[in-house]
Amino acid sequence: MRRILIALSLLSPLAALAAPANVPPPPTIQESAAAQAEPEVRIIQKSGQKIEEYRMNGKLYAIKVTPKIGLPYYLVDEDGSGKMNRIDTHGDKLVVPRWVLMTF
Repeated sequence: MRRILIALSLLSPLAALAAPANVPPPPTIQESAAAQAEPEVRIIQKSGQKIEEYRMNGKLYAIKVTPKIGLPYYLVDEDGSGKMNRIDTHGDKLVVPRWVLMTF
């Protein structure tokens, strides 16, 4: 057992030398591309309630309403038509994540 520990302690510095020397640098992300990936959030305080509007590329896709009394709820544009449907996060309705992969 002692021989194995001595061998491992002598060979451990060699693991650092085994790393490849010419690794290319990671690609840089342009600021315009990074800004497009994040949604724009507008927060409105109105009569004791907080309204958060979520927009992507200038299009409103979700609203979170936090009333003064009660639980928060969401209004979500599920199909992109502009019609908002109410979704309660505290209920038993399952909210499935939806991402836009490509638009034409």
